[in-house]
Amino acid sequence: MPDGRRTTRRNVLRTTAAAAGVGAVAGCTSYGGSDEETDDGGDGNASNDGDSDDGSSGPYSVTMEPVGTVEFDGVPETWVANNGSWADMGVALGREPPEAVWLPSRYHTQYYDEIPGVSPDKSGMVRLSDDGVDPEKFYEIDADVHVIDPNFLTGRWSDSWSMDDVEEVERVTGGPFFGNSIFSTGYAWHEDYPYLSLYEAFGKLAEVFQRTDRYEAFVDLHDEFQSTLDDVVPPEGERPAVAIMWAAGNDPDEFSPYLIGEGTSFKQWRDLQVRDAFAETDVRDFHETRGRVDYETLLDIDPEIIMFRGHEAQTREEFRNTLVANMESNDTAKQLTAVQNGDVYRGGPLYQGPITNLVVTERAAQQVYGVEEELFDRERVADIVAGDV
Repeated sequence: MPDGRRTTRRNVLRTTAAAAGVGAVAGCTSYGGSDEETDDGGDGNASNDGDSDDGSSGPYSVTMEPVGTVEFDGVPETWVANNGSWADMGVALGREPPEAVWLPSRYHTQYYDEIPGVSPDKSGMVRLSDDGVDPEKFYEIDADVHVIDPNFLTGRWSDSWSMDDVEEVERVTGGPFFGNSIFSTGYAWHEDYPYLSLYEAFGKLAEVFQRTDRYEAFVDLHDEFQSTLDDVVPPEGERPAVAIMWAAGNDPDEFSPYLIGEGTSFKQWRDLQVRDAFAETDVRDFHETRGRVDYETLLDIDPEIIMFRGHEAQTREEFRNTLVANMESNDTAKQLTAVQNGDVYRGGPLYQGPITNLVVTERAAQQVYGVEEELFDRERVADIVAGDV
């Protein structure tokens, strides 16, 4: 830990008593949750809604579980984020990307190629996770706000992180922790406080950055998008069965199964109301059991469509020329209906924010339901990001 005499370069954080028994008092913060493991990453009210141009002239506060009520003296400039979900929210609000995320490789900025004039640069983004998380990285970045659920740190790395360490980072940098792990609902340490939906979390970050009018414009656009999806989704009996898995590498022989559940990671599949090929089988979700499925198991189930996560960095052609080509030459895999019909696809990212969600949901509608037209207005997204709301 750093020398106790080290001082901060700002006084961003002042905290007040938190809601629902989760308290925060300047540098002495307590958060709900217990210490257990898993893999990433409370509704309240802000005292000042702000405007689109970082317009608060005085202190304002934002409330979100598990961190409680956090008061800001001014709009944060530098920030770090848990993952690409929060990074995408910041971009949607017209902010520069965060200085750091856990794994920059899983923040897929190629999705912005769909949006004219929106091209965030992650080339200098710091990777926070490297066989654990070194507090020194937080001190070096010295961010104004850490958009990270503190329970993620103490839950995932309980051997090396405690709430004392979280509080020390806040004290030294002056930047509060403000986050709620939303990617998956499989966290044992997240049982004591509610998960947020994508747009609930997005609204909270908009309050932090004082750009709630951009958020409200995205809410309207998202509502229109959802109405469009209502016309796209076929009757229940006509929806194909979809198997979603994580494939490590281009020629694996077993995979991590994902059952469609809650959390932002599955939003596109819930919105498209797809049939989960694993849901009526004995296969259990990877988050529950860390189990695997092989080609023989898949052949017994024989899903009509197969989606593989873990390949978003590849183009469609690269994916088909590697993993799909290997399946077509595998004696068991080539018997799968999805392989024979050419219905093996990239399955979308683990982390998605408001822009990413529009892009990957439209792509999934094309893959699963054969939709050919664009389902959202790219120019409108660009306008909102630019502040033309």
